[in-house]
Amino acid sequence: MDEDRFNMELRKFLKHVGVTSQREIEKAAREGTGGAKRLRLKMTLTSPDAPGLNHTVEAELPLD
Repeated sequence: MDEDRFNMELRKFLKHVGVTSQREIEKAAREGTGGAKRLRLKMTLTSPDAPGLNHTVEAELPLD
């Protein structure tokens, strides 16, 4: 495996995930959450090629 190429491709993927996720979260917050004072988020990373990969991150963002 070419470590440098892998690292560059991984960074591209993470940038894409970050940018598109931020857009979707902002859209959800603008469209409303039924009066909720916070937006609970959960992101799960999996891969069909790496069955052992199952990483979840959870957070709450204040909306007031």
